[in-house]
Order: sequence, then structure tokens, then C-alpha cells
Amino acid sequence: MDPEYLAVPRKWSADDIGRFMLFIGPISSVFDLLTFATLWFIYGATSPARQALFQSGWFVVGLLTQKLIVHMIRTRRVPFLESRAATPVLLTTGLVMLAGALLPYSPLAGLLSVTPLRVSFFGFVLLLLAGYAGLTQLMKGWYYRRFGVWL
Repeated sequence: MDPEYLAVPRKWSADDIGRFMLFIGPISSVFDLLTFATLWFIYGATSPARQALFQSGWFVVGLLTQKLIVHMIRTRRVPFLESRAATPVLLTTGLVMLAGALLPYSPLAGLLSVTPLRVSFFGFVLLLLAGYAGLTQLMKGWYYRRFGVWL
């Protein structure tokens, strides 16, 4: 958390948390649908025979977006530029993201029913993460201007 956020004890309200979920939560659904459509229409994960491909793509995107959103919502500021998490948090995030992206290429892939992804898929993932971060940051700005609080 940012030092000024920690300087004053805060009381969370169920109404604020519910409103936060209502406005911020659906952003992930937009990118879930984009991922699903990309895996289906572009990468051909359309049949049980291609199930491992879908699971691989879904796993990688899900893990990376979940790690990204932690940094996006931990601050009202622009993460990584205006506010950086502690070094151990950044390192752990990076290691988990790298391990997750490499998992479909590891000896564990068969046990987990995942398969290697095409290199081009990671181009899509980078665009998706940039879009997810950008839209979340825009919504954070609007949310703060509208409600005057950031959790």
C-alpha cells in the first residue's frame, strides 16, 4: 500500500466494497470473453481434441491477469510508475508469472492436461494485459473522481 494510505486507519464499509466490486469486477469479464473468443476463433480450441490448448491459454491468461490486478488495485496511483509494491512482492509476482507462462512447456504439462502455446499467443497476452491495465486505470480514475475514495 502507499504510505499515505497506511498513515490513517481506515474503516471499510460493506457498501464501499460492494460498489467497488460492481464497478471494477466486470472489467475482468470483458477480458475473459476476449480470451475465450481468441482461443476459439483464432487458435481453434473448438473441440474436445483441442481441450488442452484451451486449458493452457485460459490458465496462462487467468494467472497473469490475476497477478496484474493485485498491483492495479493496491493503489489509486498508476502502478509500477507512480507507486511500486515492495521488492519482495514484485519479485514474487514476476516469478509466479514466469512459472505460470512456462508451465505448459514443462514436464508437468501432461499431468495438468496443458500443452505448449504458440509464441504468437504471448503477443495476444501482452496486448490483453496492456488493455486490462489501461481500462482498469481509467476506471480507477473515474471511480475516485465519482466517489472520492479508493477502498
